[in-house]
Amino acid sequence: MSDSSPTTAELDNTQLQQAKDTAAWLIEEAKRQGADAAEVGVSLSQGYSVNVRQGEVETVEFHRDRGVSVTVYKGQRKGHASSSDDNRDSLRATLAAATAIAGYTEEDRYAGLAPAADLAKEVTDLDLYHPWAMDTQAAIEQALRCETVARDDARIVNSEGASVNSGASLRVYATSEGFLHGYRGTHHSRVCSVVAEDEAGMQRDYWYDGGRVGDRLASAEAVGEQARERALARLGAEVPETGELPVIFAPEVASGLLGHLVSAISGGALYRRSSFLQDCLGKAVLPAGFQLTENPHLAAGNASAPFDGDGLPTRAQAFVEDGVLKQYALGLYASRRLEMAPTGNGGGVRNVRITDTGDSLAELMAKVPKGILITEVMGQGINLVTGDYSRGASGFWFENGVIQGALQEFTIAGHLGEMLLGIQGSGTDVDYRGNIACGSLLLSPIKIAGR
Repeated sequence: MSDSSPTTAELDNTQLQQAKDTAAWLIEEAKRQGADAAEVGVSLSQGYSVNVRQGEVETVEFHRDRGVSVTVYKGQRKGHASSSDDNRDSLRATLAAATAIAGYTEEDRYAGLAPAADLAKEVTDLDLYHPWAMDTQAAIEQALRCETVARDDARIVNSEGASVNSGASLRVYATSEGFLHGYRGTHHSRVCSVVAEDEAGMQRDYWYDGGRVGDRLASAEAVGEQARERALARLGAEVPETGELPVIFAPEVASGLLGHLVSAISGGALYRRSSFLQDCLGKAVLPAGFQLTENPHLAAGNASAPFDGDGLPTRAQAFVEDGVLKQYALGLYASRRLEMAPTGNGGGVRNVRITDTGDSLAELMAKVPKGILITEVMGQGINLVTGDYSRGASGFWFENGVIQGALQEFTIAGHLGEMLLGIQGSGTDVDYRGNIACGSLLLSPIKIAGR
């Protein structure tokens, strides 16, 4: 790979081919060094980030990162090493280190590469690569406009800044079973965070938009306006009374709740027997009528990928159908430990989506007489082994479908299994910015600890 310094968030096909050549050479070198089998990952990323604060440019950063990882197998013994230097002498030393490690590890009968017959045969172009045609000065101007709009209210007393970010990356994966493929991708974002104040105190909030295609993002002005309005809406926040109330998780929070479900049905947690959904295939984990699906081939999807971390083909599939858990999310190693077929989820899930019930946020709020809209959660109070859930939160209380005021400094608590089964509605206000796309989720009453 080239050592030239990046000036834009672009990686060309020549760099992709160089990465493939490096991976292919490493596989052959591993064989020459006596490995029975080997797998190689080569990655390269570069881009820039512009940050402004209080109308001034704080930083303009260009970054370029690369990595080469190699795993060698001596029988059922495995050794792994990595390097950020793709010089051939350095890579030989990295291989030697991996081989030495394999000499000390215990045999693992589940370790090993995916057989050639199971590997992805074709790598579909998923439209993941979209360089953003914007120079540094234009990025600075956008960030400044974003922050100017966000500060356009006397109650906005401070700013944590606005940023414009653009990045490109490539990934190549190769194995001694004959797999050698790679692809390029981009990701861009606009972010803004401000602080509002009134006689009751200060409140902070932010907004962002991100995706593969820069020109599809919300404008700098729209991101700034949303950050401002979210901060202002939190002014005058009170601590709610302790009790039990229905809650609505806003989309940016609801995706985290579903993320816990995904973690609980993922192979690593299952074969370690550290999941509250252990042995739950065929059982209800969501209400009847709900589906939880994965579409890793979504064009320009934030998490789309033509093959998984084991070189196996990814595919559209349903983890939950009509509320019932139909399959786990398994990479190759976990599938062997569980004596199940792999599901193309080596490295995780990609572009997960939950069914929506056709309700807007306003319609979800109108379904219950009184409740709390959760817009932020804090802390790490999740136990995936037991399913216990307890986190700090802030948001808004509503009655008869109408927001009545802001809330802060309270705790929500429950059991993840009961919370997921207690979903009463899933909104059409879907947030597509992350790996899990969902709208607002209305849940049955859970415990609220406040004053």
